[in-house]
Amino acid sequence: MRHGVDRSAAFYLDALAFAQGHWLAGKPAQAILQLNKAFSADLRDDDPVLKKWPWPYAALEWILEHAADGTVGFLGNPVRHFQHLATRMSGPRREERIARAWKCFHIARRVLRGRGDFPLDGRQIAREGIFIPVRLCPK
Repeated sequence: MRHGVDRSAAFYLDALAFAQGHWLAGKPAQAILQLNKAFSADLRDDDPVLKKWPWPYAALEWILEHAADGTVGFLGNPVRHFQHLATRMSGPRREERIARAWKCFHIARRVLRGRGDFPLDGRQIAREGIFIPVRLCPK
């Protein structure tokens, strides 16, 4: 991306646009990675850009719903991906970004439950003593 270390509103909007582009190209896993970038934006919840373009939890859920069966492209394992993302977070506003990653993890678990093989990384949980926070997810 063209933004370097800047993670402002312009970065956020570009990440959303790239996510949409990857989805339209039949690359759901890449679209999710771009949503990760959007979630890493250095924005406060009252930032003006979020009034028009809220955090993309609904977009994530939509992608998972439509890509779970594997017919639109490679999805990977979003559950495991978000587990790893949440447990390896560093950098500015780390705690807020960890909370977003765990929220995405719980959305992925809920949407993908019973729709394929999307296991947790049990080895990481056991080896690192990972605690998975319990959250209420929308819907």
